[in-house]
Amino acid sequence: QVRLVESGGGLVQAGGSLRLSCAASGRTFSSYGMGWFRQAPGKEREFVAAINSHGGSTYYADSVKGRFTISRDNAKNAVYLQMNSLRPEDTAVYSCAARANYCDAYGCYAPFGNYDYWGQGTQVTVSS
Repeated sequence: QVRLVESGGGLVQAGGSLRLSCAASGRTFSSYGMGWFRQAPGKEREFVAAINSHGGSTYYADSVKGRFTISRDNAKNAVYLQMNSLRPEDTAVYSCAARANYCDAYGCYAPFGNYDYWGQGTQVTVSS
């Protein structure tokens, strides 16, 4: 069982930055691949970024590539999402998720159905 708690959301102006954190419980965090998803009102949940269990591979949606960076610290049981050059269309609830089965391919991380545990989410609002 893995419990995930996100933090770091808030209100920021367009062009600004935020850093989201996801704290995980459990001693096996380093065996989980981690992903960030977002969901805006009236829209489907959308893949944002993912990182494999040891942090050697990262994956990004085209819409955030070059602006967002995912990282993890297995010693702290945490995964992060650094978001720069934020745009109003980045406004959404951002959630982190954990998947147990090891994989090193974009196709493993993008579908939200491939994750085993989810956090509650944190709101990010970007004003124009």
